[in-house]
Amino acid sequence: MDKKSEQRQSKVFINNMVESAIRIGLLLMLLVFTYGIIKPFIIPVVWGAIIAVALMPLTVRIEKLLRGRRGLSASLLSLSGIALLISPFILVSGSVYEGVAQTTQVLQSGDIRIPGPTQKIADIPLIGDKLFEVWHLFSTNLEKAFQTFLPEIKVVASTLASTLGSAVSSLVFFIIALAIAAGFMTHSEKISAALQTVAIRAVGQKAEQWAQLMAATIRSVLLGVIGVAFIQTVVIGSAMFVYGVPGAEIITLALLIICIAQLPALIVVAPLIFYVYSTGDTIDTTIFAIWTLAGGLSDNILKPMLMGRGVDVPMPIILVGAIGGMLYAGIIGLFLGAIILAIWYELFMFWLSLEQQALRDNPKDP
Repeated sequence: MDKKSEQRQSKVFINNMVESAIRIGLLLMLLVFTYGIIKPFIIPVVWGAIIAVALMPLTVRIEKLLRGRRGLSASLLSLSGIALLISPFILVSGSVYEGVAQTTQVLQSGDIRIPGPTQKIADIPLIGDKLFEVWHLFSTNLEKAFQTFLPEIKVVASTLASTLGSAVSSLVFFIIALAIAAGFMTHSEKISAALQTVAIRAVGQKAEQWAQLMAATIRSVLLGVIGVAFIQTVVIGSAMFVYGVPGAEIITLALLIICIAQLPALIVVAPLIFYVYSTGDTIDTTIFAIWTLAGGLSDNILKPMLMGRGVDVPMPIILVGAIGGMLYAGIIGLFLGAIILAIWYELFMFWLSLEQQALRDNPKDP
């Protein structure tokens, strides 16, 4: 090959490289701009898909009762979900407003009376003396107590304000997700067919099987995590309302969030038992303690019964995926983590079956 040919090929190579780099750069720019445009809608759409998959069996049942009107069935379910979200928020907001109004009125009147601690508080091991001292200070000299604990009070107030703002934004977010879910459920056949075509093109013929696995995993997590959290909240919350625990509405909502986050319910139950112990008699305390402890520990029985139900994946894998996913990506990670580990488990079992099939097809000579 002469020098001119080499120069010509080198020039063509460089031109192709430059042209390819420009095209790839333009494609990356297009992808970045596209992601920026659709980014605000990704999480609501994912949540809408999760809710739609979880509620689809119920939608089909209601559709039969409504003589095949799928849109009406999906709309009724979506509106019912929105009502269930708004009702506790209204109750909690009303309770907070009444508490703030009453506190403001008491502060303006200057007639602030905090009942003093009993000897039971001082008798508590390790923390009793310190708790008795702080409580006694607030009950006898409120001004000095506020001055002493002003930094801690500011931190608590700012945390409560931040939590309230986050709760409002989350409420709006889930209302949007429920509306999207209603659209998914209404046009489920068309959406499912389109997604199945894309999935088969991307991962092959096992796409349909994996789609069924994903749907079953979502329902399993819904039952095993959110369902159990709801049961625990109802049991413990009913005890609070029966025994007249102050702020039961707010505590119940916080308890539901804690249980969904897979934190132990004893975080809430222990202070409640302590409060009833310090204000009530022994019999009431014993009954309340048994009632709330039963609710707090019920997840140890209910999760093995409900988690993994209807899925050919071991319950520990679903549970680890749900908890790990939540720690990595928040509440939505409960579902995504379980789905990802379930798919990996299926891939691993498929790989083992291929190995065993190969051994059967090609047995070694004795």
